[in-house]
Amino acid sequence: MTDYAKAREVAEQAREKEWARPSFGKQLFLGDFRLDLVHPAPRLSERETAKGEEFLRALRSLLQDKVDPALIERTAVIPDDVVKGMVALGAFGMTIDEEYGGLGLSHTYYTRALQLTASYSPALSALLSAHQSIGVPQPLRLFGTPEQKQRFLPRCARGEISAFLLTEPDVGSDPARLATTAVREGDSYVIDGVKLWTTNGVVADLLVVMARTGAKISAFVVEADSSGITVERRNSFMGLRGIENGVTRFHQVRVPVDNLIGREGQGLKIALTTLNTGRLSLPATCAGTAKWAAKIAREWASERVQWGRPVGEHEAVAQKISFITCTAYALEAVVELAGRLADDEHNDIRIEAALAKLYGSEMAWQVADELVQIRGGRGYETAESLHARGERGVPAEQMLRDLRINRIFEGSTEIMHLLIAREAVDAHLSVAGELIDPKADLRAKGRAATKAGGFYAKWLPSLLAGPGQLPTAYSEFGVLAHHLRYVERTSRKLARATFYGMSRWQGKLEHKQGFLSRIVDIGAELFAMTAVCIRAQEDGTRYGRRPYEIADTFCEQSRLRAEGLFARLWDNSDSQDVRLARRALDGRYTFVEDGILDPSLEGPWIAPARPGPAETQDVHRHVR
Repeated sequence: MTDYAKAREVAEQAREKEWARPSFGKQLFLGDFRLDLVHPAPRLSERETAKGEEFLRALRSLLQDKVDPALIERTAVIPDDVVKGMVALGAFGMTIDEEYGGLGLSHTYYTRALQLTASYSPALSALLSAHQSIGVPQPLRLFGTPEQKQRFLPRCARGEISAFLLTEPDVGSDPARLATTAVREGDSYVIDGVKLWTTNGVVADLLVVMARTGAKISAFVVEADSSGITVERRNSFMGLRGIENGVTRFHQVRVPVDNLIGREGQGLKIALTTLNTGRLSLPATCAGTAKWAAKIAREWASERVQWGRPVGEHEAVAQKISFITCTAYALEAVVELAGRLADDEHNDIRIEAALAKLYGSEMAWQVADELVQIRGGRGYETAESLHARGERGVPAEQMLRDLRINRIFEGSTEIMHLLIAREAVDAHLSVAGELIDPKADLRAKGRAATKAGGFYAKWLPSLLAGPGQLPTAYSEFGVLAHHLRYVERTSRKLARATFYGMSRWQGKLEHKQGFLSRIVDIGAELFAMTAVCIRAQEDGTRYGRRPYEIADTFCEQSRLRAEGLFARLWDNSDSQDVRLARRALDGRYTFVEDGILDPSLEGPWIAPARPGPAETQDVHRHVR
């Protein structure tokens, strides 16, 4: 079996294959626009709402009174008194049930809290979300035993910081190559290996560690002060300068058998399932930053005068203002809808959460980039420099740097495309089965052909017509109804395009990553348009026509993006790009690189020394 086949098999084994609950996202990619699954959006109880609002008020006061975001950016450290304040507030237990000492907030208010925090200090938001969304609380909530929950969750709620350790120096998104091992010896597992980019790992008290137990991967809760654990260094990044991210080495670390989460071999399933709702933390931070960008763009474009008029009145800048405002509204709508669906627990939201992460990280980056462009030189200048010469210290360039990582961690954009695409074509792969399996014999292919024929005979005719062709459909949405009719029609068009791709490439479709990425991006636009229309209808009771104006403009922008993606499904340079890339990798075009110097190969960067014990003094530990 090739390395690629092994990696694919490992990922497929960890993937959830059952759909026990309905899924708006799944049906959307199948050409079935099930608006009834998301509208009216589920609502929280009065008690949950009151509890959430009370926490947000307290959090806002703490941020304003105790947190200096400029200090965190300058020192690259979140001060201990800030951490203590968050502990006292209960912020480290937002998602932990009240019976374990947590606040038991809903997903809706947890994501709102992260939005608020990220708009002020993205590094602090990352500390809180890494602790709760992918650290110890979430996997234990889903897979932990009652005894494990009693042992660890109260500690997490009290502010003992947790971290998630999966990535290794030679292993990113390919878990088949995981090298860290956990060998059973009596009543313990002995863990050996190195983990890289361990967010919160430098200051963590508890770790979730993924390690290989034989041929499969398992998950463990590990005490961070266990003998044999060394934090070798604290890493530095272009953004999120306050995060405590490092390299952690395990040497003969003994972990009690009772600390195994779930069963042996369930590690990747636990990781993926944890991220189904845990991923909502990332788009929440993106939405918060985008909303901040909308505020800054509006203020600056109103105040700054060029050629006799505020710059926001010039069409080139006005387009950017419109994009930022509409996108900020849309990102919040997407997170809000996904969060409310997660709270309701009647829908399977694995696709919606993944779409929110993908869309949020990509669109927020564009928003921040446009904000820097609007502010010009002041957008490129640091907030500290602006303040030092007497101007308002707007950290536009910092927000751009801070947002960049969202397109990489907790599933890079490229991996998210593949993950969502796998779910989008699941129905086709299920019915095609052995028909596209190169190892299947003719008899098996014949059976598969009969099965596929029956499915497509019923499914394909359903894609020909739908409510989107009726001029009165979705009339309860008023001026936005025609956008939902577009979503319905386009959902069917998207499903037909996926079928054509499946028919054309069959089993090779998984290698057509450009095609699949565009399919997913179209689905993301349709989901965002749906969320925006639902939100605008709700907001209309408070703000009149104003939300409808934003939603209408956003949907026009989104439709243009979707149509552009459709055009590039079949008319693109994908094959040519792949061919040229292979030649570039073979060294055919090295002449392009003539006339430069590579700073990574010159001077002090040559042969960097392996971090030694002396370098661990850079590690910052919170004092509680």
